[in-house]
Amino acid sequence: MKQKHGNVKALLPIGVFLVIYLGLGILFEYGLKIPMGFYNIPIVVAFLIALLVACIQNRALSFDEKLVLMGKGVGDKNIMIMILIFMTAGIFVGVVGRSSADSVAYFLLSVIPPQFAVAVLFVVSCFVSLSMGTSVGTITLITPIAVSLAAASGFALPLCVASVIGGAMFGDNLSFISDTTIAACNGQGCQMKDKFRANFAIALPAALVSLALILILSFGQDPGQPIIHDYHLIQIIPYVLVLVGGIIGINVFVVLLVGIVSGALIVLVTGATAPTELLASMGSGVSGMFETTMVAILVSAICALIREYGGFEALLYGIKRVFKGKKGGQLGMGLLVGAMDIATANNTVAIVMANPIAKEMSDDYSISPRKTASLLDTFSCVFQGIIPYGAQMLVALTAANEMGYELSAFQVIPNLYYPFLLLLSSLLFIFVIPERKIDKV
Repeated sequence: MKQKHGNVKALLPIGVFLVIYLGLGILFEYGLKIPMGFYNIPIVVAFLIALLVACIQNRALSFDEKLVLMGKGVGDKNIMIMILIFMTAGIFVGVVGRSSADSVAYFLLSVIPPQFAVAVLFVVSCFVSLSMGTSVGTITLITPIAVSLAAASGFALPLCVASVIGGAMFGDNLSFISDTTIAACNGQGCQMKDKFRANFAIALPAALVSLALILILSFGQDPGQPIIHDYHLIQIIPYVLVLVGGIIGINVFVVLLVGIVSGALIVLVTGATAPTELLASMGSGVSGMFETTMVAILVSAICALIREYGGFEALLYGIKRVFKGKKGGQLGMGLLVGAMDIATANNTVAIVMANPIAKEMSDDYSISPRKTASLLDTFSCVFQGIIPYGAQMLVALTAANEMGYELSAFQVIPNLYYPFLLLLSSLLFIFVIPERKIDKV
């Protein structure tokens, strides 16, 4: 019989993982000055070590009994759905490619007055990330355009780059094919359209205020001539179909299948990709999801053992002592996933790790599944968007440095209006704006 307060020692595997990953990340990034140091650490290996620690604990259970517990954790319906969606989304991104991002950006930059160019960067980044489901991919594509824009105009480079990062985090938070959305929704057992509606009410005000600030800062600048480049808008059709299908509530597998088929037809008919290359692109897209999938599997196994050992009871007991009531529980969830994100520098991993704890918190605090999923995704994107060692920031800085411009994270962070405003909006929706009376999802 487990004690009421649980077993704090059962949380040791999480501590071991954080020490290995965060400790080596700091050493690589700031001690050894290795570029993208945090992302040179094999996160799967770190989780395997944590799983080994979990298996060594609790000698009252045999190894076979622990394997049964791990199997039940990994075999959960929501975990299986999450993995299948990861794979399908990977195929979609592999098929349609990412060239449409350039088309959207150059189209808008060619038709909108130059003084609004930075605002265009923000809006384009929002749309591209919302459509592609990846903030890092969006930043990789749009940052070179932002650097070129800054060089050809009077706009400050930190503002241009920060606008791209902010817009990318907006889409990452809301996209139906984002791995953060997939992880949060399936971890909490809610539909993506319901989580989208709850999230949209929080994210849209932050995005609109960010856009207004960017426009205000743009006034009085002499941006020069508009940037002219070729674009092909037909390439965005699959993204639009996926976005619209997700919003109206079509099954996510059907939506992705429509996107895959339409994308394949477009790239084949236009000659953008040969049939053999299309198959290879599908394979590459799936391969890009392997690490995320393995993390989901390993974390599920670790959490199954931690729960059996009484670790979650101990964590919940500690949270309840600090955070009182429903509003306090929501803030506790946000800070929980935020702490995980600071430690792992990966918002998807942070959500996967926080999911089982948040699930029990949602039951104890009477918080709806869609609200829980929204909080996990939103707070993880807030912290991921502002930490100086996150992939988003590092990719943006690398792109700028490769084009011959010296730029540091601490020049960009003060211009990251969207992540900070998203945090403010989240807190307002927790403590000030009353939650609508909603059905259980």
